[in-house]
Amino acid sequence: MRKVWLFAVLVLLLFMLAACGGGEEGTEESSSDTGTDTEETAGTEESEEETNENTNSEESATEDGERPTYSVATDNNYVPFEFIDQETDELVGFDIDLINAIAEEAGFDIEIEQMEFSGIVSAIPSGRFDIGIAGMTITEERKENIDFSQPYYDAGLILAVLEGSEEEISSIDDVDGKTVATRVGSTSEAYLEENTDANIEAFPEITEAYQSVLTGRADAVLYDKPNVEYYAETEGGGELVTVGDLLQGEQYGIAFPKGSELRDEVDEAMDNLKESGEFDEIYNKWFGGSE
Repeated sequence: MRKVWLFAVLVLLLFMLAACGGGEEGTEESSSDTGTDTEETAGTEESEEETNENTNSEESATEDGERPTYSVATDNNYVPFEFIDQETDELVGFDIDLINAIAEEAGFDIEIEQMEFSGIVSAIPSGRFDIGIAGMTITEERKENIDFSQPYYDAGLILAVLEGSEEEISSIDDVDGKTVATRVGSTSEAYLEENTDANIEAFPEITEAYQSVLTGRADAVLYDKPNVEYYAETEGGGELVTVGDLLQGEQYGIAFPKGSELRDEVDEAMDNLKESGEFDEIYNKWFGGSE
C-alpha cells in the first residue's frame, strides 16, 4: 500500500510540474506576441509621423519659396528707356533695368511683353497687364483710368528740326502751318493739338517721326527731351538739332490698373533702391549723371 501511495504521489507531482511548465511557456509566447504587435504599431505610427512631417515640410518650403509673377507691358522703341540692342537683339534700357531691380527688391518675378506705346495706355486700365513701364508721362487725364507709382524721371517736351532750319523754326511759336511729326497717343501729340495750328503727323513709333524730318517730309518733330537728345546724338548723326525752350515739365511713372495693391509694393521697393544707391547707379548708366 505504501508503494502504491508513493507512486500515486509521484504521478501527481509530475502532472503538476508538467502543467506549470506549459502555463509558463504559453505566458511567454503570449507576452512575446504582444511585444511584437506593440513594436509594429509603434513603428507604423512613427513612420506616419515622419511622412506627415516631411509632407508638411515640403508644403511649407513650396509656399515659402513661391514668388508671384506679374505681367509687364513695355515698348521697344524709346531709347534710352526701352529698345532692342542691335548687337544682342535683347530688350535693354533704363526702364528695363529699373523694373528688374524693383522686382528683385520686392521679391516677385516679371514677364515682359513688348507692344506699341498707345496699346499700353489702353491695356493697363483693362487689367490685361499688372504693370506698365514705357516712359509714360503722368497726366491728369491718364490718372482717371490708371494708378501711377511715384515719379521716377523728370522730363519735358522739346522741338527738333533738321540742321540748317533753325532760322525758319526756332521755337514752338513757329510751327503753325508747318508739318510736325510726333508719336501716336503721346503727350506731344496732345500738346500740338491743344497749343498749335500745326499739321500733325503722328506715327506708331517715334523713330518714324525722326525719319520723317530727316527725309524732309516733316518740318519738325516734338517729343520727350531725353529721347530727342539721345536720337539726335546717335541715330540722327548730328543732322537733328533741338530748338526753343523745354515745354510742359513732365514726370514719368509706372502704371497700374486702378486700385492695384501692387503699386505700394513698387513704391516701397523704389524707395529702397534710392536709399541704397542702386537707383542712381541705373540712372547714371543710361544718362551719365544723377538726377
